[in-house]
Amino acid sequence: MTPGDNNEMEKEVDVIVVGAGFSGMFAIYKLRELGFSVQGFERGSDVGGTWYWNRYPGARCDAPSMQYSYQFSDELQQQWHWTEKYAAQPEILRYCQHVAERFELRQHIAFNTEVQSIRFDESEQRWHLVTNTGISYSAQFCIMATGCLSTTNLPAIPGIDSFKGEHYHTGHWPKEGVDLAGKRVGIIGTGSTGIQVITTIADSVSELVVFQRTAQYSTPARNEPTDPTYEAEIKRNYADFRAENYHRPLAIDIRLDPKAPKTFEVSDEQRRAEYEKRWAEGGMSLLLAFRDSTLSKAANETVSDFIKEKIEHIVDDKEVAEQLKPKHIYGCKRPCIDTGYFEVYNRDNVTLVDASANGIDRITDNGVVVDGQLYPVDCLVFATGFDAMIGTLNRIDIRGRDEAELKDKWHDGPRNYLGLVSHGFPNMFFVAGPGSPSVLTNMVATSEKQVNWIGDCIGHMRSNDIALIDANIDAEQSWLQEVQRAAERTLWSACDNWYYGANIPGKPRVFMPYVDWPSYMNKVENVIENNYEGFELSEAQK
Repeated sequence: MTPGDNNEMEKEVDVIVVGAGFSGMFAIYKLRELGFSVQGFERGSDVGGTWYWNRYPGARCDAPSMQYSYQFSDELQQQWHWTEKYAAQPEILRYCQHVAERFELRQHIAFNTEVQSIRFDESEQRWHLVTNTGISYSAQFCIMATGCLSTTNLPAIPGIDSFKGEHYHTGHWPKEGVDLAGKRVGIIGTGSTGIQVITTIADSVSELVVFQRTAQYSTPARNEPTDPTYEAEIKRNYADFRAENYHRPLAIDIRLDPKAPKTFEVSDEQRRAEYEKRWAEGGMSLLLAFRDSTLSKAANETVSDFIKEKIEHIVDDKEVAEQLKPKHIYGCKRPCIDTGYFEVYNRDNVTLVDASANGIDRITDNGVVVDGQLYPVDCLVFATGFDAMIGTLNRIDIRGRDEAELKDKWHDGPRNYLGLVSHGFPNMFFVAGPGSPSVLTNMVATSEKQVNWIGDCIGHMRSNDIALIDANIDAEQSWLQEVQRAAERTLWSACDNWYYGANIPGKPRVFMPYVDWPSYMNKVENVIENNYEGFELSEAQK
């Protein structure tokens, strides 16, 4: 039966929300509080999104816990205690579960439910959604909170299906956990996830073989138990603390004085001292050491060289140290933070296999072959990332006006206005998707801001008898160009990275997130002040 036909199984609500991670949960809460009927859908068995699926050893957030959290409820902020500066996956998942219980969100979510298709009916001005359960739903509005890192990427390595040992992708780790103790483990991938796994399991496995295609920069996290004094200080005026962070580059408390000097406006000794100070503090602050650290290649090379010197100093084997030095500059890939990553390679049971020249030859039934040499392993861990930003959206059959398919429209790269609405798909909103700052920010805070905007927009439509909102096609094209121009003004464009989709063969090379968070926040607020400039609003049919 075609969605929209007289299907007695179809249920009607005001708003459909796809995904029950941080964005989806808050969208359900926000729209419900505004008086709309809401139905959420989640393919997992519980809330949490990224933090539900990524249960791999060492999974941990790299944004400070007291900032990577909701701010819509001051009571929640005051009462919840984060045990560490950078919370681990189990604690973040418990937090999500607590929020779902506290605000009674689960009753609005269909779990273990995969959305198969979402189609717009022009005559009804409604979206029709079909799930794997066979029951369909219709709604005036649809909010896609499917997550940026929710569709795993398994590389097309020859023989990958022939391996007879245990094998796991970090983004779909078994809920019951995996006992790797005493086993020979091979790990493919050395991005942020790979680094977390490597540092966590190295001392418990009998042998760890790290297959590295691209060496990564990583700086010490300096994780520690939450300082009670620091916690109390923030909680005394959480609202002002959040407001200040909103105006910082990553929507996070990494301070960059706009009057700070540029890299070469200080002496070599002063520059070195600043880098040493930030290395000792930990986190990602090296990326913003000087005013031009993320804008000038020459400036960033001084940061890159500093980290390479640290690698030389930490790693005993000089050949291994050289292999661990990245070929790109520090500012063009997602920065990683760690707890003892480079130190791991001083262990006798850890082997680094440099596959940068020719990649992995093949996988056999009992190991991995690189440059003709077989490395036998009992277990393989794929820390190979995701089809980021649009992978999950492309898996759903989404059709807008005139049966146009979203994945066809986005064939050459995602197109939308302000990351919120794509022309031809009215009343469908995207949260933390392409065209918005999303993965280049503290995503809980910025997603909350986007959902508030969406909620206010839908409320405005209800109050003014407006049935549809769509992106103006010219505004959409201008925004696409602005997203690309903004990236080109930074060092994100200086090398291949997953923000460009470079980790997925055949994926269009379009920079997907918007790099300037404070500017984005001002733009979306100005749009409202200018009567939703760049959007097309249609009154309800009489």
